[in-house]
Amino acid sequence: MRFVTIALLLLLGAVHAELWFGDGGLPAVRRQQAKLDAKLQANAELARSNQRLAAEVDDLRQGLEMVEERARADLGMVKPDEILVQYAPRR
Repeated sequence: MRFVTIALLLLLGAVHAELWFGDGGLPAVRRQQAKLDAKLQANAELARSNQRLAAEVDDLRQGLEMVEERARADLGMVKPDEILVQYAPRR
């Protein structure tokens, strides 16, 4: 009887050791959770970027004001009867 009890306790210890320290154990779960958290954060940042781009596309589809603003800012375009004055502050 004593031998069976010791054998069962050793078997229980081996199962618990595998549970806590094995391939599917607690350290592996924590590593996978950290990877999941990083992926969720990256997805959230990409979702915010997609929302900004979608808003910009909607602005471009709705009117020419956004197109005109981008052309003026990026390309330095001016209207035919307009005079461009740039102000450079002193340093």
